[in-house]
Amino acid sequence: MTGSILFEAIAFLAGAVICVPIAKRFGLSAVLGYLLAGILIGPFLLGFVGEEGEDILHFAEFGVVMMLFLIGLEIEPKNFWNMRRTILGMGGLQVVATMGFSMAFFSLLSYDWKVSLTISMAVALSSTAIVLQTLKEKGLMNTTFGASSFSILLFQDIIVIFMLGALPLLSTASHTTVADDHSSTSLLENLPLGLQTLAIVSSVAILVLAGRYLVVPMLRLIARTGVRELLIASALLLVLAITLLMELAGLSPALGAFIGGVVLATSEFKHELESTLEPFKDLLLGLFFMAVGASINFLVISENPGMIGTLVIGIILLKAIVLFVVGAIFKLKLDQRPLLTVGLAQVGEFAFVLLSFAFQLHILNRVQMDMMLVVTAISMTLTPILAVLNERIILPRFGTRESEERPMDTIETTNKVILVGFGHFGSTVGRFLRAYGVEATILDSDSNRVDLLRKMGFKVFYGDATRLNLLKSAGIAEADILIAAIDNPDSNIRLIKLVKKEYPHVKLMVRAKNRYVAYELLNMGVENIYRETLDTSVKLASDVLSEMGFRKYTLHRQAQKFIQTDEESLRRLAKQSRNEEDYIFKTREEIAAQEKLLEEDRKRGIIEDDHLWDSEQMRVL
Repeated sequence: MTGSILFEAIAFLAGAVICVPIAKRFGLSAVLGYLLAGILIGPFLLGFVGEEGEDILHFAEFGVVMMLFLIGLEIEPKNFWNMRRTILGMGGLQVVATMGFSMAFFSLLSYDWKVSLTISMAVALSSTAIVLQTLKEKGLMNTTFGASSFSILLFQDIIVIFMLGALPLLSTASHTTVADDHSSTSLLENLPLGLQTLAIVSSVAILVLAGRYLVVPMLRLIARTGVRELLIASALLLVLAITLLMELAGLSPALGAFIGGVVLATSEFKHELESTLEPFKDLLLGLFFMAVGASINFLVISENPGMIGTLVIGIILLKAIVLFVVGAIFKLKLDQRPLLTVGLAQVGEFAFVLLSFAFQLHILNRVQMDMMLVVTAISMTLTPILAVLNERIILPRFGTRESEERPMDTIETTNKVILVGFGHFGSTVGRFLRAYGVEATILDSDSNRVDLLRKMGFKVFYGDATRLNLLKSAGIAEADILIAAIDNPDSNIRLIKLVKKEYPHVKLMVRAKNRYVAYELLNMGVENIYRETLDTSVKLASDVLSEMGFRKYTLHRQAQKFIQTDEESLRRLAKQSRNEEDYIFKTREEIAAQEKLLEEDRKRGIIEDDHLWDSEQMRVL
């Protein structure tokens, strides 16, 4: 029964459905939930999947390929070119330094130099899947840390091509033996080096030209049919074709997919491809993480617990030190460096490919390969756990200790208004206040953004506002109003709890990302809540009706009425239980009552007699 594909599919899906919600319930990453699900259903615990999940792992790697394709779609070629300094600089320095120190580390463990070099290549690579998925989950892709992480990962995806090409040079096996063992090598491996290089360049050129002159016309033709299934099929065909082309050329499929995405980033089908492939990508990535968890060989761990523990700790520490120093050299702020250090300190999925190839080339023996595969899988599994520890223990202390390279800023003057969070939402609030001559003390925890905004003329102070001593320095005791505009709802709620406890006299005006965050804030006793989407959504609907011929003053009044009734409904619903059936029933009642009230206004003739703003009478006057 356990050998059935259907049974294994049920095991994987059930593991995800059970473990991921539990991980999220405890505030952990979904990645960790998938990894734990894989460990649980793997051959060494419940045994629902066998052979360490290796076959599933190869199939699930398409999730990584799709992820790189979708990321490429978000980066226009001009922006990609602008990233060349960080890609070559940060990525190159990280790989070279990690390989150098890793070779020294494994030489101390009495490994042959060829084995040390091979393993150091694998160790230098980080997990594109885990890092980028975590960045996406936490909304950090557009931060300085996110851009730096992406640049390093992209360089690693490029350099892995040359690593795979260099491995045969380290092999002592005969060409025939290697060819027999390594059935999945590229068709170009037997060509002279010059022709291999030409073939690689030609493959990239074919990809670029096909994207521009073949793929886009094909998608236009398919779009005219109006058949949604054909667009889905064409999107999958595109990614699979890129993967096959890159494998034939001996290139990284993930890198090829990224280049393909960049080529299509300016096409009109960008968003259609994104929406089509996103569900497949998420499902395959989840499968990939579970396959990694299932690949952890507990028999190997039981045979060499001391050595494996030493390797895991040693490799993570070594990579962490290198990454921290690289971040310092490229002037990442001190609050950004721990994120980079912890985020990329694991060994990545391409290590599975390198190590398996090295074994087929007889560079590594079976024991060495099994041990490093286990180390790779364990380091990937530990990454989400280390990220949580970093987020909850290390990062909250940044901006508060006097011994830091960048302590929290000294705030010389205090104002009656304190504005916390100066991103897109907070900066709009701050600019409007300043236009009326009202100065606010502005606090933000992103040191790079603080420096940029100061150059633009804003007086912004760096620090974590959820730390009491920063609030004291900002003059919270003398302030009348605190505006909480932090993008992260959890940070906003921590700030509100702190201020309500320590300074109950301060009036709180709080940003809410959505209706559910607003419920939580209302139940905490916060009265002044501003939902991001409410006013904008109502304004859009008003403009639509205006275009249809309704009077603007009428629409303005009705929009304000709608917002008022929606706010009243929000406060009533916040007191309801979170039982889904009760909530849905009560919400339907509230919506019906709201629509009835607005309809009664219209029937009473209130809106027919409005002759203001854009009426014909006003135009005549």
